[in-house]
Amino acid sequence: MLEADKVFAGSVPANYDRYMVPLIFEPYAADLARRVAELSPGAVLETAAGSGVVTRALAPMLSPDVRYVVTDLNRPMLDYAASRQPPDSRIEWRQADALALPFDDAVFDLVCCQFGVMFFPDRVAGFREARRVLKPGGHYLFSVWDRIEDNVFADDVTKALAAIFPHDPPRFLARTPHGYHDIAQVRRELELAGFSRMTMETRAEQSRASAARLPAAAYCLGTPLRDEIEARAPGRLETITDQVAAVVADRHGPAAVAAKIQAHIIAAVA
Repeated sequence: MLEADKVFAGSVPANYDRYMVPLIFEPYAADLARRVAELSPGAVLETAAGSGVVTRALAPMLSPDVRYVVTDLNRPMLDYAASRQPPDSRIEWRQADALALPFDDAVFDLVCCQFGVMFFPDRVAGFREARRVLKPGGHYLFSVWDRIEDNVFADDVTKALAAIFPHDPPRFLARTPHGYHDIAQVRRELELAGFSRMTMETRAEQSRASAARLPAAAYCLGTPLRDEIEARAPGRLETITDQVAAVVADRHGPAAVAAKIQAHIIAAVA
């Protein structure tokens, strides 16, 4: 992963929430929120919360006396997430590095993270931190995307950009969001962090949009892929996005589109 892969600033948080969240994140957020709520935790830590899609799904499902700490390394994303959440005295918003959490040992019943661990520069360190702040028997729930070939729109966009920039194709999507899909590797790294009990489920969903341009806009405008495009073609971001949209439309049609997305859901016990 490149350092630039972690930069979600400027207009990216709003575009991420506008395009990416309904396209690929909402169904998994609802599923993760249900799994968390079923465990009835009294103290929850969410890491790499992004624009707050899990927070919005989970908060209404938690008990009135729960402690819910929502964190992200990226201040613009955290501020955006807080702006989207109704006032809630149970929620504490805190900028924090998942690899160096500013919390005491054994203070949370559950730690959750949706599609964030792929961005950790040292995943074992991140897993160790999650285990450290969990109470004995506490749960760590997180998700990672499966390989890019099983996530059709992301693959379409990556291939379209490779055709536009054949000598230097933007590879953010394959490199980082879809770069940690080997569940054997995930298991090994959890074990290195001290987790011994874990379950892993591969879950397919449908990514849906009302028009073919929406997947293109989601990935090209709402992720660090935007910076890769602008570095290669200054001033041509919208034109490139239109070219990518044309490729998506050629494959799926110009109107309402749907395609497979797939992720791994991991649950580990401290």
